[in-house]
This record gives sequence, C-alpha cells and structure tokens, in this order.
Amino acid sequence: MAEEKGATKGFERTDAYNAEHLEALQDGFESIIVNLGEDISREGLAKTPERAAKAIQFLTQGYEQNAQEILASALFQEEHQQMVLVKNIEMYSLCEHHMLPFFGKAHIAYIPNGKIVGLSKIPRVVDVFARRLQVQERLTHQIRDSIQKALNPMGVAVVIEAQHMCMQMRGVQKQNSVTTTSAFTGEFLKDSTRKEFISLISAKLS
Repeated sequence: MAEEKGATKGFERTDAYNAEHLEALQDGFESIIVNLGEDISREGLAKTPERAAKAIQFLTQGYEQNAQEILASALFQEEHQQMVLVKNIEMYSLCEHHMLPFFGKAHIAYIPNGKIVGLSKIPRVVDVFARRLQVQERLTHQIRDSIQKALNPMGVAVVIEAQHMCMQMRGVQKQNSVTTTSAFTGEFLKDSTRKEFISLISAKLS
C-alpha cells in the first residue's frame, strides 16, 4: 500500500491506496467519464480519474483488513456478565448492486463469557465489513459472526438502520425510507434479553 499526504492550514490527511491497482482503476474511471459524453481534458475533470480511483480504494479498504485480528488485539479476561452495548455507530458502505452508498447506524451488544474486547474495536469491525461492496443483510450477519467467533460470548446482537441511495436517488426514489436489519445469537434469541437490547438502543440519554 502507498501513502499520500496532504496538508492544509495545519490539517494533515493521509490517504492509503494500492499503487498496483491504481492505474487500472484510473483507466476505468476515465472510460466511464468519456462514455458519459464529457471532456476528460477540461480542468475540472483532468484529475478526476485519479481521485476517483483513490476514493474507491478507500471506500473498499475492508478487503485489506481482518476483523478477527482487530478483535484479538484487544481481548481481556473479565468476569463481567451483563450486556455490553455500543450504539449509534456511524456506518458507510456501497451497495453491490449499483455501487451507490448506503449509510446509517449500527447498534451492537454482546454478553461476555469470560472475555471482553476494547470498545473501540467494535466500530472498527463495522468498518471492516462496511468498507466493501455489500448488501445490508450480509453486513449485519458478518459483524455478528465475527464478534461471536472472536469472543465466544453468551450472545451477540446487531441491528443496522440505513438509508440506501439506490432507493432515494434512483428507482422508487423514496427519500424517507429506512431499512432495518437484525441478527442475534445465544441469549439474545430469548425474548426478554432481546427486548432489553431493543429498549436500550431506543432510549435517549437524558
């Protein structure tokens, strides 16, 4: 992976991209722009294929990451056996059918079984699977299964609420539609535990 740094008024940004794939992706985006009838040589578009190639690599960087390794890097022995919940995790992904964005929030809980994980690793697992070409249903199950495998907890719960640009910008063009998916294991398959989880993710902090 190559890195490119840019600084503006004290802000430094680092973009990581695969230099081996960059040229082929640039050619692809250039072909798309030309076939749309645009002038690839005009000032506003001259560097667009390169920018788009780097952007798509960033948006799909999850293919280069391993959720199990991330979770394993911050596992701790702990006897806590009550629900651990991280909610309102920002999530951005690309629909594999149209390569348009879908975005929203993920709510994730687990009940420890002798091990807990550093809280920051849970949003990172969301990013690993979200930064790929996805469907929301698969994404929900991949997050659940990854946490279940790494921690072997007494149960895992995942709910994702997302808006899909393929429904809002094209197709049926329903701007206010929200898609909710869920996946559960273990204790969360019980009505009482699942209701507690749903209550907690619905509650607002006072």
